[in-house]
Amino acid sequence: MIFSRKQILLIVLIPTISFCLTSPASAQNVHNIQVFEQMNIQFNPGSIPDGVNETDGIIRLGNGRIAIKKISIPVFKRNTTAIVKITLTSNGDPWDKSGSCFIIPKTSAINMINIAAGKTSYPAVDTTKLEKLVGITADSNYQPTVEIMRFMTPFGVGHFSGTNDSVSKKRMPVYIDGWAKEVVWKQEVSDLIPLLSGEVYVGIYIDTWTKEGYNVSVEIDFSESKIKQDKMPGRYVEPLINTVFYLGQSIPDIFSRRDVSIPFTIPKKAKNIRLKYIVTGHGGHSGGDEFVQKENILSVDGNVVYRFVPWRNDCASFRRFNPSTGVWLQKRTVAYISRNGRAEKEIEEPLGSSDLSRSNWCPGSDVTPEIIPLGDLKAGNHTLTISIPEAQSSVGNELNHWLVSAYLVWEY
Repeated sequence: MIFSRKQILLIVLIPTISFCLTSPASAQNVHNIQVFEQMNIQFNPGSIPDGVNETDGIIRLGNGRIAIKKISIPVFKRNTTAIVKITLTSNGDPWDKSGSCFIIPKTSAINMINIAAGKTSYPAVDTTKLEKLVGITADSNYQPTVEIMRFMTPFGVGHFSGTNDSVSKKRMPVYIDGWAKEVVWKQEVSDLIPLLSGEVYVGIYIDTWTKEGYNVSVEIDFSESKIKQDKMPGRYVEPLINTVFYLGQSIPDIFSRRDVSIPFTIPKKAKNIRLKYIVTGHGGHSGGDEFVQKENILSVDGNVVYRFVPWRNDCASFRRFNPSTGVWLQKRTVAYISRNGRAEKEIEEPLGSSDLSRSNWCPGSDVTPEIIPLGDLKAGNHTLTISIPEAQSSVGNELNHWLVSAYLVWEY
């Protein structure tokens, strides 16, 4: 058989191309940062009093519901990818709870640590615009906490996952072959590398109210290119808002009464501007904002840039992570195959609370940021307005609220 020059060239190059595709690690420097390992997040005022509690380099706030650690991250010169991985099990808390892995911006002179220590307080706010919601937007000495990942704990994964647990075993549907032992989430967070550089405080928060709580591990993997010409792009992160009420803050039901507007400034030469928006609706009662679809509308300088209904209708796919979920029986007529052929009959079928659709989350899911390209906004002052027109207020045990966080990213 005679080969052309083109065929010979392809035969020579294919092994090289294949090697490059199957061996990406050879072209990268990998840095693994273990932030927390089996960290118990709990609510335990008896053992973890108000204020700042520090042991072995871990700072605990909020009676144990918050853990913070200062970590040291290399300053990367070449293009780098960052991936955060969170592993969680219940330590006895049977409920689904909101959680947040976050960064405290180094440029913020006021932060939750010195607030908990009693050294300072959240900046005062204009009550006509933000009511009593201190600490959710920036001030001259304060920047809101930036979320690395929002997540929702499942019902009891790990602690109630044993086959000898009589309660969870009886709740197991026939279509799963066992309960998961843990839940693991991963997200790429390369846009946050400007904040994940040098010495930085990284924290984990879970809205638990039990002394058992959850055990959480957090690691961040950085993969830096070895190619000298593959330089790290100039990138900047501007925190805008965070309504997660980590410490000493009010439940954020403000969207039921008004829109929230946040001013920001774009410098000259900023390009490829992106808004990252993380949102979940809450209110666990029937008809609450957790279970009813509500449109979110984002506007810049009065012009709508994005509108959508944050909603998850795939929560039944997380069933194996939720051994302690509540279960009800519902009657329905089912078509099935009997010994005599096709037939129908009425049955009672179990429905788990974790199966129900929710406002952008499921018990056991992470929350993916919405990415809204803003193009090349002109340099100068602008305003982001967030509107949830049909949001409900928090009244009594109907704790409706929206956890919203957003930040801008741009290149220069």
